[in-house]
Amino acid sequence: MPGFVSFKTFANADGERVSLIEFESEQTAAAWRNHPEHLRAQRRGREAFYDCFSIQVCEQVRRYGFRS
Repeated sequence: MPGFVSFKTFANADGERVSLIEFESEQTAAAWRNHPEHLRAQRRGREAFYDCFSIQVCEQVRRYGFRS
């Protein structure tokens, strides 16, 4: 998907899962959110896999790190 940067998932033993999906911009994230194939996948996920979910859209304020 144009604008896609990364995808990371973290899971807990109790089944709780957090996924971080990064896009270049709000516009590219919106294009993915509204893509017909993705809309079908969302519908299938609600029908077959998830009881509930929560989505938070965040803006990166700062990014830094350390490497030895």
